[in-house]
Amino acid sequence: MPDTAVPSACPAPRPIEKSLPEAPLRDVMAGASRWTIPIHEHGFIALVDAMPRLVPEGQTADSAIVQSARVSYGQGTKMVSEDRGLVRYLMRHRHSTPFEMVEFKFHIAMPIFIARQWIRHRTANVNEYSARYSIMPDRFYRPDIENVRKQSKTNRQGGEGPIDAGTADEFLKLLESAEANYQKYLDLTERGVARELARAVLPVSVYTEWYWKCDLHNIFHFLSLRMDPHAQIEIQEYARAMYELIKPIVPVASEAFEDYRLNAMHLTGLEIDAIRTGKPLATENKRETAEWEAKKARLGLA
Repeated sequence: MPDTAVPSACPAPRPIEKSLPEAPLRDVMAGASRWTIPIHEHGFIALVDAMPRLVPEGQTADSAIVQSARVSYGQGTKMVSEDRGLVRYLMRHRHSTPFEMVEFKFHIAMPIFIARQWIRHRTANVNEYSARYSIMPDRFYRPDIENVRKQSKTNRQGGEGPIDAGTADEFLKLLESAEANYQKYLDLTERGVARELARAVLPVSVYTEWYWKCDLHNIFHFLSLRMDPHAQIEIQEYARAMYELIKPIVPVASEAFEDYRLNAMHLTGLEIDAIRTGKPLATENKRETAEWEAKKARLGLA
């Protein structure tokens, strides 16, 4: 019988062409395994990796943004000053894809009530500590008495200003009482109650942890919302710490972010018409009117 060749399940490996860098490279994290900023008593945010991790000497990770934007005609002989202009143009005109070529991975510990806000940003890759698999650590968030806020009268989802000392003290005692469930939680798990059920007795002030990886475009979107004064104070602190960690790695993009997003202002068509005509805002919506008054104050038009 003639031999019948049986096709291999795995074809022979192809040769890989390996290129050496044209110039010496440097580590954007200076050889460190992580950069960490402590937050509150038990929390932290740590930068554990970045892409690109290695960049040419004298450059920053902003170079990956420029490389992506110029892919159609190559990097050529552009100067660093021109690179800065390009990054700023991309940010100014909302060309977001090149910013997605830079990524950061963080290890974060935060109270569950902050994590539940954070996870609404669905553009990241997340892997969270599993309370089904492991016992939750004995770590709880408890604000200082002066940071117990009263409910805002104008913002239904926020607080403003400290509440009276007596009520604040009562609230902190309630938190302490909720934390006391932790020992009962441990006891019940030791007696055989499934961890996935036992965790239900723990308050949302208990700390969780996760690894959170996201591209720069979506990190800037996260920061523009969570560094805003209207965001909850506790998540603002994490957002500002995150920005401190990435800013030295992408200084040009960060400068553009501050100029064109963080410290900028969006004007609606109605607001532009009000500026042009000098007439009141053409709306009966009280919230729109209040937002316009706040913008006028920032612009010196009030």
